[in-house]
Amino acid sequence: MGSRGKFGYIDKTGKYVLPPRFRGAGRFAEACAPVSTGERWGYTDRNGRFVINPLYEEAGNFADGLAVIRLGGRYGYINRAGKIVINPQFDSAGEFSDGLGLVGVGRKFGYIDRDGNYAIRPSFEQAGEFSQGLARVGFGNRYGYIDTRGGMVINPQFDRAGDFYRGLAPVWLGNRQGYINRQGKYVWLPTT
Repeated sequence: MGSRGKFGYIDKTGKYVLPPRFRGAGRFAEACAPVSTGERWGYTDRNGRFVINPLYEEAGNFADGLAVIRLGGRYGYINRAGKIVINPQFDSAGEFSDGLGLVGVGRKFGYIDRDGNYAIRPSFEQAGEFSQGLARVGFGNRYGYIDTRGGMVINPQFDRAGDFYRGLAPVWLGNRQGYINRQGKYVWLPTT
């Protein structure tokens, strides 16, 4: 947060690199960051120049060369040139990871490829972005994990589940928490 409710960017020493002038700001990814000048979002480079003009109702970080944007109340994706490559048509959307983007249609979630085609049709009540080749998905009150082809790798059996990081994911069963590996095996017993 910067002066008078505006955002800017600092370096490691705390010195302003971009002074506070934005109404909203995201993190830098792939050499640019989403910023808001008021009612619309665009993208700035590290020198404070708009590399993509503020045209969007919302703008996310770039990942795998694409960024999620909201336009007309729907979500789609743009490329680094600011061109819409997947038309805004989804009720929700997440960052691309492992070549797939998480999208919501109504109350169901699925995944699209970089061309906007469904790689995994919306059939999950809850879903997360892919991390290390697996994504958490939910059916009712149970969570499990799928691979990038949509195959169930770890059956839905957890009350809550987190993303994989360095080969492990946190999971909860009742008030007990533990960590599982990519095969769904606990690496130590769940604790309370």
